[in-house]
Amino acid sequence: MENSYTLNVYRGLPGNQYWEEFEFSRHPQANVISSLMEIQKSPINKMGEKTTPVVWEQGCLEEVCGSCSMLVNGKPRQACTALIEPYIRETGSSTITLAPFTKFPLVRDLYVNRTRMFDALKKVRGWISIDSVNDIGSFGPPVSPDVQEALYVLSTCMTCGCCTEACPQVNEKSPFMGPQAMSQIRLFNSNPTGALEKSKRLRAALEEDGIAGCGNAQNCVKVCPKNIPLTESLAVIGREASRQALSDFFSLPDARK
Repeated sequence: MENSYTLNVYRGLPGNQYWEEFEFSRHPQANVISSLMEIQKSPINKMGEKTTPVVWEQGCLEEVCGSCSMLVNGKPRQACTALIEPYIRETGSSTITLAPFTKFPLVRDLYVNRTRMFDALKKVRGWISIDSVNDIGSFGPPVSPDVQEALYVLSTCMTCGCCTEACPQVNEKSPFMGPQAMSQIRLFNSNPTGALEKSKRLRAALEEDGIAGCGNAQNCVKVCPKNIPLTESLAVIGREASRQALSDFFSLPDARK
């Protein structure tokens, strides 16, 4: 039908996945999330058969929380900003495919477990410690406007997983934790207070699952919804981690703690 579109959803449980189609009437405001919500209200597939609602994850619905990540026509992105009409115009097809990310454990349908990304943030100390013996004043050290601008771009990371999904170095044969964690090392090391723990973060980047795993494919920067300069961050951390390795090699054991 000319005035309709179809979502072809790859769904199911681990080891038991299948494709199921759902048909909708076209209107300019439709996006992937609103379409999934329609299925939730009335879970009837294109064959007219009653089925179960599709399971997915969502939060803010304005591309801030990063939770609604999935593959739309094979490419990782946020579903809340995936408008239907541009896809139809771009491909010439009224069928849009939805599938879960492949680099994370599948929970059900389009919902995956992104815990590995949050574990990586813990490992690289993705925070600013304020419980310190150092006197940082009422507001901490001053940060110049130029540095603030650079830090803001890095801070927009949503831990959505798009960069990790697109990275060919993140696979079952590689322990690489992904581009997102490396960029967050740059963010927190660039903060004057965060720099107090710079060496600890760089040593995390020097471990087996760290920066050495990056193959410079540059897929990550192409799919980042926030246009974070991930390849630039990877290059920066690569250089700084090398310096840290040299420093540790020539320093006394007690100085590495």
